[in-house]
Amino acid sequence: MTEELPDIIAGRLNVLFCGINPGMTAAATGHHFAGRSNRFWRVIHLAGFTPEEISPQDDRTILKYGCGVTSVVKRPTASADQLSREEFTSAAVEFEQKIARYAPRLVAFLGKAAYAALSGQRELAWGLQPARMEGAAIWVLPNPSGRNRAFNLDSLVDAYRQLYAASMHEQH
Repeated sequence: MTEELPDIIAGRLNVLFCGINPGMTAAATGHHFAGRSNRFWRVIHLAGFTPEEISPQDDRTILKYGCGVTSVVKRPTASADQLSREEFTSAAVEFEQKIARYAPRLVAFLGKAAYAALSGQRELAWGLQPARMEGAAIWVLPNPSGRNRAFNLDSLVDAYRQLYAASMHEQH
């Protein structure tokens, strides 16, 4: 029962957060970043995007703050390494059309894997990327999944806070 997780998206958002693909808990509940160990909602709150921590059940509230959530690949998996390179390649066109249609100011990829697959680049730095996608600035942020042990909460918040500062600057 792998339901497709609906995007939380609107036109001209300030930031569109892009996960690699939905986890099984998110797909089962119909809510983004619903896994117990996922730190997304806490991190974006602590980084300044939302005045309080949104619960996964209230994930659509993020739109009020000029942010949205999508995934590059729609197929839910227990772990992102279960996705094939072909799945990213076939998702790329549809993904770029979505960016063109909704025109967010900033596109923030959560983890290097999704953007690496879309861009064909092997070596990526964290943060702002030199390329743009359909006019949007591209950021690569550490994935907030609890499986990502390389980044503790503080380092995640620092990385997301840089995006928040850029998003505030970009608005004016």
